[in-house]
Amino acid sequence: MTSVPGAATEVVDLLVDLVRINTSNPTHPERPAAEWVAAKLDEVGIASQIVESEPGRASTIARIEGSDPSRPPLLIHGHLDVVPADAGEWSVDPFGGEIRDGFVWGRGTVDMKDMDAMTLAVVRDWARSGRRPPRDLVLAFVADEEAGGRQGAHWLVDNHPELFADCTEAISEVGGFSVSVGGDLRLYMIQTAEKGIGWLKLIAEGRPGHGSMLHDDNVVTRLAGAVSRIGEYDFPLVMTDTVRAFLEHLAALTGLDIDPDDPEPALPKLGAMARMIGATIRNTANPTMLSAGYKANVIPSRAEAVIDTRFLPGQEEALLAKVQELAGAGISHEWIVRDIAVETSYDGAIVDSMAQALRSEDPGAQPVPYLMSGGTDAKSFSTLGIRCFGFAPLLLPPDLDFTALFHGIDERVPIEGLEFGVRVLDRFLSNC
Repeated sequence: MTSVPGAATEVVDLLVDLVRINTSNPTHPERPAAEWVAAKLDEVGIASQIVESEPGRASTIARIEGSDPSRPPLLIHGHLDVVPADAGEWSVDPFGGEIRDGFVWGRGTVDMKDMDAMTLAVVRDWARSGRRPPRDLVLAFVADEEAGGRQGAHWLVDNHPELFADCTEAISEVGGFSVSVGGDLRLYMIQTAEKGIGWLKLIAEGRPGHGSMLHDDNVVTRLAGAVSRIGEYDFPLVMTDTVRAFLEHLAALTGLDIDPDDPEPALPKLGAMARMIGATIRNTANPTMLSAGYKANVIPSRAEAVIDTRFLPGQEEALLAKVQELAGAGISHEWIVRDIAVETSYDGAIVDSMAQALRSEDPGAQPVPYLMSGGTDAKSFSTLGIRCFGFAPLLLPPDLDFTALFHGIDERVPIEGLEFGVRVLDRFLSNC
């Protein structure tokens, strides 16, 4: 195995080029980025295909043959789309791919064109040098993750499952990054679980009337009460296997007194990690949108609110029942987006390979499992029976609030972190 100096050097150029292809969802379809990926693969002799769910909504799929055809393939998936960015809020052009202060800046640099670039850098380097992975690799650079994957991973799973049917494990975004916890302790967060998503529209319907009259069936009042009760409700603690394992690892490594059954008293001691952990120990339901009426002196016949609910694995029905109870009588609901929670165990040869690859490049690395409060395309691919992990390795500066950069202003990734990630991926893919 080489130290992949070519890949570590090339990854920055690949990321810069990819950031400069604006793939803001939904205004800028992914086709130009999908074609760019296909061209980069073709340059080194890796065949690929571009598949569209509808015109412009494109994903690029490739398979690289491994040395042992008896082993099931590993899926590496990454999305090409990004959330929009208001240039007026940024200190750089969000689609300029600028290099400054040791970082690559721009929309998508952490979510998740960095992993796309690292993957391309490694497989291009291998192809040029004639190296083969020990097992087949299926590469999927997909559309529409930022809108739930209905034109990307979901569509591919529903319409082309044969592309992934023999894969048993997968890696993708939001895992493998370092979190510094005092001194020289660096946790590397391996994502093994994520919350489910339930975006609900609450609806109150009733009799309209004149705003100057007494009215005992005001839908705005009824809906406002429901929204207030839901928004103010403090959901109880629910300790999943993944969160419990993470807290046990954290207590052992830090020496902090953390009760896995009641970790909240310890959260103030954990600094920036407290926000991340706090979102993974309970279900949540946050009101995000309100809509009612069309004139100041007319009581409307309909009022609507949107609630962003996130449920832990195994908690979907319990969360919905509680939201309905809090909403009360006279409030119906419709699903806007509904997607599953995902959880796999933190064990097996693939986990061992991740840990070994991280420790080879950072002897102080402490890999730990964690549950992510958001969602990824793992929700789609897991329905094929694939064990999904978040593993996009990055060594980050201790003072960088990395999680705040997802969908944030001045999104950026350190160049040294990218080079580290390439080396880790190279080691991991050589031994997984």
